[in-house]
Amino acid sequence: MSFDPISLEILWNRLVAITDEAAATLIRTSFSTIVRESLDFACVLLDPRGRGLSQCTVAPPSFIGTLPRTVKALTREFSPETARDGDVIVTNDPWIGTGHLPDLNMAKPIFYRDRLIAYSATVSHLPDIGGRIRSPDAREVYEEGFQIPPWKLFDAGELDEKLVRLLEHNVRVPDRVMGDIWSQLAAHRLMERRLHELLDEQGLSDLEALSEAIVSTSRRAMQQAIREMPNGEYAYSLQTDGFDGTPLTLAATVRVADEHIVADYSGTSPQVGRGLNVVPNYTYAFTTYALKCILAPTLLNNEGCCDPIEVTAPEGCLLNPVYPAAVGARAIMGHFLPTVIFGALAQAFPGRLQAASAGCLWAMQYTGFNRRGERFTNLFFLNGGQGASSDRDGISCISFPGNISNTPIEMIEETPILIERKSFREDSGGSGQFRGGNGQSLVIRVINESPLTVSFLSDRNKIPAPGFAGGHDGALGAVTLNGKPINPKETVIVQPGDVIALNTPGGAGYGEPHLRGRERVTADVASGMVSERLARETYQWASPRVLT
Repeated sequence: MSFDPISLEILWNRLVAITDEAAATLIRTSFSTIVRESLDFACVLLDPRGRGLSQCTVAPPSFIGTLPRTVKALTREFSPETARDGDVIVTNDPWIGTGHLPDLNMAKPIFYRDRLIAYSATVSHLPDIGGRIRSPDAREVYEEGFQIPPWKLFDAGELDEKLVRLLEHNVRVPDRVMGDIWSQLAAHRLMERRLHELLDEQGLSDLEALSEAIVSTSRRAMQQAIREMPNGEYAYSLQTDGFDGTPLTLAATVRVADEHIVADYSGTSPQVGRGLNVVPNYTYAFTTYALKCILAPTLLNNEGCCDPIEVTAPEGCLLNPVYPAAVGARAIMGHFLPTVIFGALAQAFPGRLQAASAGCLWAMQYTGFNRRGERFTNLFFLNGGQGASSDRDGISCISFPGNISNTPIEMIEETPILIERKSFREDSGGSGQFRGGNGQSLVIRVINESPLTVSFLSDRNKIPAPGFAGGHDGALGAVTLNGKPINPKETVIVQPGDVIALNTPGGAGYGEPHLRGRERVTADVASGMVSERLARETYQWASPRVLT
């Protein structure tokens, strides 16, 4: 069976609509702010071979890139030939899933007229997974929480009560954790129902022909985009803060040959004895995401987009660690990979790439007991600035490339902490013809009656986002406790009344600052993003009257 271009586009978008509706279900039924407010989840439909066909549009690139690989791994453990209607398979194994334990991966075989026609898959960042709270200072994965190998949560519709009891017994907030898991299940049931309706409506018995059309069309489009690149090798490296002040290196060589690309991370620092290591699935996800942004940004994402791309990293390096390496804070390193890829391909795509972003997803996680003696835990996100591009400013306070939303103050203050101030950081975006996005400042007072255990995800506190094509670096980030700098990669105990200040880094600028137009500088100052002093000194405006 073949599809004309219009029919293919309609059916393809119907699959996307199914995953979007599943995402809405997950958001509306979730128990945690991580899903409900920060959108740290994904919903995907796959064919019986585990090839990704459609994804929800709010999903982080990391989850979209890892889920097809996760489902393939799960089908090797539980063969499609033995799958039964009502099976639900779960795992949080970092090397099979998204790279750290809080993310629960769930896959469900979908049957139609007694035939396996597809898999639905979700991943959701649970509010807790036991062990230490998520922190870069863990030394082994065993410290980081409860590990679930590939396992049937439901076997032909029968719930494994023992797994549920084990999980509830190992997490701090079992009601919220299980509530989010049941929300995932609701999303799966919706995807199954809507897919049945689509097949009934179209008179199809399966998705084989549609799946092949989607994947092959996308593969050809990506191959054509690669053919338009000049063949050759392109290399780039950058340094990150590391854990204890010793910088870590991320290095890539991108080899382009006709219609195939290999991204090789040889030269990257060895794995470390802390939770900064990045598993291959996560490395692959952010590498393919960056390449797709460059080569085919408007193409609906699916397996075919990634077929012409190969990603390698030496075993034992930071981007391919050996078990049982600690991996809980893998986002700190993984979010820098698009900058590495963009830097490598700057020669091949002059004027088309983005300067470095703040990169690391900033977050704060904390746990304690409230005045009633009840355990609580919370994780919230606050983001830095995006790097500027050759034709536009970077966006302020955005999780590029993570696509995780800032957590609203009202949701943070559900727990006993008080947000005393939240604001843009003036002058934090790197100056340039196009200005880097600004970071933000958050001042937090602990109003709990007993101490809290607190951890952070942060970077670019020592090494800023580097400017591009004459643009200036973004501002460094900083974390202070009662006015004194602390190492944000170490877990701390805070007391009632303590004040934590978080200043996220800015994105880098693109192009020489003197090329920025007067009207744009005036608007920057009027909006509070740029001070009059910086406007005069960096953008070469001699008279303050220009800025009124």
